[in-house]
Amino acid sequence: MFSERIERLSGSLIREILSLTQRPGMISFAGGLPASHMMPCFDFTQLPAELRQYGPSEGEPILREKIAEHVRQLGIQATAEQVLVLSGSQQALDLVAKLFIDPGTPMLVEAPTYLAALQNFKLFGADLHELPLSAAGIDPEQLRQTAQRTRPACCYLIPTFQNPSGYCYSPETRAAVSQVLDDLMLPLIEDEPYRELAYDAVERRPLCAGLKQAPFIYCGSFSKTATPGLRVGYLVASPKLMPYLIKLKQAADLHTNRVGQYVLAKWLDTPDYHAHIATIRQYYRQQRDTMIDALNRHCQELAEWETPPGGLFIWARLRKPLDTREILKTTMARNVAFMPGEPFFATPVDTAGCIRLNFSHASADAVEQGIAIIKDALQDAFVNLKS
Repeated sequence: MFSERIERLSGSLIREILSLTQRPGMISFAGGLPASHMMPCFDFTQLPAELRQYGPSEGEPILREKIAEHVRQLGIQATAEQVLVLSGSQQALDLVAKLFIDPGTPMLVEAPTYLAALQNFKLFGADLHELPLSAAGIDPEQLRQTAQRTRPACCYLIPTFQNPSGYCYSPETRAAVSQVLDDLMLPLIEDEPYRELAYDAVERRPLCAGLKQAPFIYCGSFSKTATPGLRVGYLVASPKLMPYLIKLKQAADLHTNRVGQYVLAKWLDTPDYHAHIATIRQYYRQQRDTMIDALNRHCQELAEWETPPGGLFIWARLRKPLDTREILKTTMARNVAFMPGEPFFATPVDTAGCIRLNFSHASADAVEQGIAIIKDALQDAFVNLKS
């Protein structure tokens, strides 16, 4: 009765955990939710009457132009005609899958990588090949060799404040990866929803800005810097890809909500936007430092981690191999949630030995209490591992 792809349909563990975190008293380090009290307050009272009607599938012209101007400042030479406004940047992954993937199509991804991207690509039947990730990024030579061996349709990368790791590719890695992609004419899908959440001085020039000939789709979002409830994201693509992406967007939902596009376009024109970015960077930097301090005091003998220079996550690697899904059961019983590491890998793993911790919205007291509970659960699991 259903299509064959329904057999590959999986739920989102993040969404399932988030539903459980709604119970009273729960301390959640699980989802990548921006802090609600740090979101801008938009004025919806003075809206043009024409926003009540259907709009262009490509997006509102004023917003497309502002996005094009923004990416040009990042080094991506693009016009407004290369911008497609989306119903959240998550929609870009759906369009990418429809554009490139048939059952069995090879595709390259980082290991670990964004859970919802894996969910989407697997649904369409991609044959996913992993590129191990370090704090400096993927290995460019391994990218070349894997691509030459597997001949993938495209490569999906998150080079800036990567989800789940928080890693940021080094300048040398960025240049080398872009060169490999150009040499092989390998299409790049670059996902950058966190790039504006920068707390330390690091290189953030997009990989797409270094490409000279390889096709690309650059994905961005306003969810982490403004209001996720508006569901406004975007992609910027090579000209030859745009006609197909526009038609796929038309088939999906006709167009993104016009009210959100209009409000965001007007906001980007004001000094309030830059002031807001500065404010949330300061706030999230403090949140990050609070969690790093708690980890340093409670978990140094149990795990290791880097201080992420941006984004919303800390990737803690346990000093002993454990199935962190079992650790989650223990902490959830004590009202503490985090994201286990196992689902972030394309190749199924039994003991990833990693956990993702979100630091964006828990209070300092909640962070202290929650990290202490995670410490207790890890200590008990390590003892049981010996026995």
